[in-house]
Amino acid sequence: MTTYKSKLPEISLKYKTGEIYKTKIQSSTDLFNVMYKMFNSDTIEYSEEVIVLFLNNANNTIGWMKHSSGGTCHTIVDIKIILATALQCGASCVTLAHNHPSGQTFPSREDDKVTARLKAGCEAIGIRLLDHIIVCSESTYYSYCDDAKI
Repeated sequence: MTTYKSKLPEISLKYKTGEIYKTKIQSSTDLFNVMYKMFNSDTIEYSEEVIVLFLNNANNTIGWMKHSSGGTCHTIVDIKIILATALQCGASCVTLAHNHPSGQTFPSREDDKVTARLKAGCEAIGIRLLDHIIVCSESTYYSYCDDAKI
């Protein structure tokens, strides 16, 4: 038996255990209903967060990741981390959601740029960007897919 000894760090993917909840995403409303619950209700009107949902080829959920938290009007979106996580968990589709603490539902220029970069990255590795939604309140959101921007 060979034992490997390396001073390099080992990289591994770990899943957090939790209640098994799988759902099929068929519309932006389905996506909003699933993703809204993932935002911190105490800070949703205070600071921006980005949450990513990973899905299989049938649009059934695999899992989600809180990608970043930021300030009152922006946060960092690292496309490489999103795509690496999608590959590691075997996702066929990715959805992105972030909140606008201001309550304004329309996307900013930066939101458009991030969406275009993520879509291009997904296409390059054979993953579909299903939608990007902007969450504003318990019942208000914007969908790039519904607006035919994806």
